[in-house]
Amino acid sequence: MLQRSFEPSSDNIGETIELQQIAYEFRQEVKHRNDFEAYCQWYYAAAANHQAEYAAMQNDIPFFSWFCKRG
Repeated sequence: MLQRSFEPSSDNIGETIELQQIAYEFRQEVKHRNDFEAYCQWYYAAAANHQAEYAAMQNDIPFFSWFCKRG
């Protein structure tokens, strides 16, 4: 009788499975949004770094043009 009290009743099994599915989908959605936010933050940081590197390159001496013939 003690073991029987821990078994889910047959009328709640469908509801229990549905709630578990909803909880699983919610966790997946939260994980997806967190991963996407982390990717966006990485992308913005990388873009800012590339823009800073490009701006620094604009001030470099154009060594390559010394070796090219100018028309």
